[in-house]
Amino acid sequence: MSSDTPILPEDPAVLKAMIAALQAENARMAATIKAHDLLIQTLQMRIAKLRKQAFGKSSEKIEREIEQLELALEDLLIASAESATTLADEDEADPAPEAKTGDVDKHKPRRRPRISEATPRERRELDPGSCCPDCGGDLRLVGEDMSEMLDLVAAQLKVLQIARLKKSCRRCEKMVQTPAPSRPIPGSMASAALPAWILVSKFDDHLPLYRLNEIFARMGADIPDSTLVDWCGRAMKVLTPLVERIEADVMASDLLHADDTPIRVLNRSLKDRGLGKGVKQGRIWAYVRDPRPWAGTAPPGAVYRFAPDWKQEHVQSHLAQARGILQADGYKGYAKLYAPDPDGTPRLQEASCRAHLRRDFHDEWDKTKSAIAREALDRIGALYDIEREINGQPAEIRLPARQKHSAPKVEAFFAWSESRIMRIPGKGDLARAFR
Repeated sequence: MSSDTPILPEDPAVLKAMIAALQAENARMAATIKAHDLLIQTLQMRIAKLRKQAFGKSSEKIEREIEQLELALEDLLIASAESATTLADEDEADPAPEAKTGDVDKHKPRRRPRISEATPRERRELDPGSCCPDCGGDLRLVGEDMSEMLDLVAAQLKVLQIARLKKSCRRCEKMVQTPAPSRPIPGSMASAALPAWILVSKFDDHLPLYRLNEIFARMGADIPDSTLVDWCGRAMKVLTPLVERIEADVMASDLLHADDTPIRVLNRSLKDRGLGKGVKQGRIWAYVRDPRPWAGTAPPGAVYRFAPDWKQEHVQSHLAQARGILQADGYKGYAKLYAPDPDGTPRLQEASCRAHLRRDFHDEWDKTKSAIAREALDRIGALYDIEREINGQPAEIRLPARQKHSAPKVEAFFAWSESRIMRIPGKGDLARAFR
């Protein structure tokens, strides 16, 4: 911002006209910002409603609309921040006390980024020197003011030139040369770091390979899409033994969490039937081990399995060798896994998922504002409060706490449920939530 004072005209009439023009411009900007804010709120509400519609049986049309609305919302938020007349400093303290409680501060400072302690820190000292700028006397250190800026080291390609020196023996003329180092993808130019970055970008950041091709082009390397495809396939083959070891370790756990989600899959047999017809619905099952909430020592891990449909045979095959406790929803495919083996040996013990139980009551409350659904949510919430207090504690602490505090609340919840289900329509969503 320039510090030069603008030269204003001395004619009062001209000054009044300038003030009137500025006021009109401010009014137009305020109206634009208000319209942006209203549109942002509308889009947020629309996205929230679409998410709830898409939660159960997902619709490809709804998912596409959510994606488009999210892009539009992101552009509006950026435009709103760009057109703000005052910039908020992230280091400012809380809002001034005179601000009214009901006021909505459109330019409230955003939350400061949370930076991991493991993130490298680079110290840069700004030293005023050793002599006083006023009298020339010696300066002594009395303290320092410290602030932080978040910087980014941009990704950069580099070529590793492997020079294998050839040497000959002066006595016997034998040629000596160090063997060439192995490469993760034999015959390719890729080091281990490059395919690792490509796999994370594609499968975790969901960047298609043609976009990665454009990114590499900006870095100065023309890597064809066909080469990227080949690197991905061969890198995954290299990683197969590691994946199998992780999968075997996770699936051998005595407590697993299981859940599934629908996924759109290309169906080449239907591609000639028109736009949107060449897609069918597959399924991804996730099996998770995470002992951290009860102070377990095993590392957390997850196994993902794809299936072309939702048939029971898939989950029964995935968990054929699993033993212990299975925490999952009410999917009927798990029922046979809870039955003992023919020799009477128990296989899996069922641990129902309270989150799925709560979800049905939440959906009913959201639709109808039912007082019964609200009370069910409050009762379940009280159990969550207990779990929050003992989270991360060992079993010898959690078990007595659950027996003392949770067990009576669970018994009271079931007794209350029995008394309420007799008073509501048996075919309604609320009754299904209780069942």
